[in-house]
Amino acid sequence: MTVRVGILGATGAVGQRFIQLLDDHPTFELAAVTASDESAGKSYREAAKWRVDTPIPDDVAEMEVRRTAVDDVPEDLDLVFSSLPSSAAADVEPAFAEAGFVVSSNSSNDRMAPDVPLTIPEVNADHLGLIEVQRDERGWDGALIKNPNCSTITMTPTLAALDAFGLERVHVSTLQAVSGAGYSGVTSMEIIDNAIPHIGGEEEKMESESRKLLGSFDGAELSLHDADVSASCNRIPTLDGHLENVFAELAEDPSVDDVADAMREFPGIDLPSAPDPLIHVFEEPTRPQPRLDRMHGDGMAISAGGIQETSTGIKYNCLAHNTIRGAAGASVLNGELLVEEGWV
Repeated sequence: MTVRVGILGATGAVGQRFIQLLDDHPTFELAAVTASDESAGKSYREAAKWRVDTPIPDDVAEMEVRRTAVDDVPEDLDLVFSSLPSSAAADVEPAFAEAGFVVSSNSSNDRMAPDVPLTIPEVNADHLGLIEVQRDERGWDGALIKNPNCSTITMTPTLAALDAFGLERVHVSTLQAVSGAGYSGVTSMEIIDNAIPHIGGEEEKMESESRKLLGSFDGAELSLHDADVSASCNRIPTLDGHLENVFAELAEDPSVDDVADAMREFPGIDLPSAPDPLIHVFEEPTRPQPRLDRMHGDGMAISAGGIQETSTGIKYNCLAHNTIRGAAGASVLNGELLVEEGWV
């Protein structure tokens, strides 16, 4: 089965990751790329300042960039991936869904909308059932599905594993790579020999999105998980890979080995881009580290380590590649789930 796909916002940092990940994909055939009006009409090679660590695929390099508009993309696209800025996506993505397109989006708008699935396939694939609610409420034939923020997706699979012990309260402090801010998001003078102890909006996203991802769906309505989550988000001078220090309070009192086993044995999913295992657990207290461990599972795995008991529960470190697992790769995996579950 071949699924024809397009990318909205294909020339930016996450859009380029989409291009890289879709090259030679077993199911998806890239049929259209869009960008701003200034880039429309150019070849992709001309429009994109390519910065990914593999060459532009030859067929994509000569592809004509289209306007990001419903009337400028092929009608026969089966699935559309979006890496648009949220300010643009807020209008564009609903327009595509209303026109009948299924949109798998990395953009932050509408993630917490009650009728929009916010999905990590290994954690809450059943939340795709919200698509029926969405279609009924919004009166469209398409669909809008979201993946979470890059920092949220790093932590949440490990919390899903811990929920077997009764997850009650979470405190997390992040050490986030500069690529999460985009090419022009943090200047070299700001970040070299420095750390920035604030990332606008990031803490709120982690605190709310994780509870939605871990929540329960009864077929008509989604209830947020009742754990209390608090976050402190920091930018550090690493290129890729978000490292997070997590402190979890649990109803039960598991041992370090119990926690390690729960993470190590947390089930994955049988999709082309899914890693096996989902969570790679290190015994060494000095791992995971961004430079050494961000590419586990081709950049799609979560790494965890430094697991210790505390007076109130468990603490550990976790890591994921923020532009692969935390962005484009997450949307591609959601697209694969949409195909597998028959929504595309």
